[in-house]
Amino acid sequence: MVCGGFVCTKNGLCALNILYVMVSLLLVGVAAWGKWFGLVSSIRVVAGVICVGIFLFMVAFVGLCGALKHHQVLLFFYMIILFIVFVVQFSVSCACLSLNKDQQNNLLEVGWNKSEATQMDVEKTLDCCGYSSFNPNGTCAARCFHSNPPVTCNTCASIIQQYAGEVLRFVGGIGLFFSFTEIVGVWLARKYRNMKDPRSNPGAFL
Repeated sequence: MVCGGFVCTKNGLCALNILYVMVSLLLVGVAAWGKWFGLVSSIRVVAGVICVGIFLFMVAFVGLCGALKHHQVLLFFYMIILFIVFVVQFSVSCACLSLNKDQQNNLLEVGWNKSEATQMDVEKTLDCCGYSSFNPNGTCAARCFHSNPPVTCNTCASIIQQYAGEVLRFVGGIGLFFSFTEIVGVWLARKYRNMKDPRSNPGAFL
């Protein structure tokens, strides 16, 4: 069977969805690991990552079942869902790559002000206090704040901004890569749906 035929297309679609299953399990595992070891205390962040992992697993499962059974309905819904995910992910990835310094700072400050749990995680991890300013009479989870003798703690903005651009470029690049795998998945599913199964009646069109 030459590549591009029924079996080759089926195997390619199965391999792509197995990759998505592995990524989804990795997302759920990393989120649970981070929560278990106290690296992330924000339940919203953990729940968000786990929900993304479960959603990706369900989409991959539908695609895998549709590919194995050559099921027209499953493949159709798989194509639609995957195309919507592609549009959203491609847009977000492009936005991450196009943000300038001021937009990055505004976005980071908004995220900082939304969750006290996230603030504590960042302060503890980066050993800093406050975002752009800090009240010495306030509270802080950083080691420098509780050291004896006391030392001056840096603000978190000065540390985060050093890496924000690199992180956004990395996230945007990874997002673009996976968005192109998704459009490949849509193309494979569409092609596979319109193929005849060589094991079935040659006159039938599935």
